Amino acid sequence: MSNPKLFHLVFSFVMAAMMLFIMTFVVTWANIGFRSDFLLAWAKSYAVAYCVGVPAIYFIAPLARGISSRILGEKAL
Repeated sequence: MSNPKLFHLVFSFVMAAMMLFIMTFVVTWANIGFRSDFLLAWAKSYAVAYCVGVPAIYFIAPLARGISSRILGEKAL
């Protein structure tokens, strides 16, 4: 890996896109069901969640890696 900081930034964008795509779908479906405005409500939820999710993943992922390493008794990545 040539640039760990750039990798972490790109990882945050990709991870947020994938995770929030699924999570906002499920939560929107659970809250309103498949009605006529489902796609619009889902898109709105996704956009809001993505704006929050990218920074959250960027700042929380290193903490989660550290905690996971401690639990497993391994050196942090």
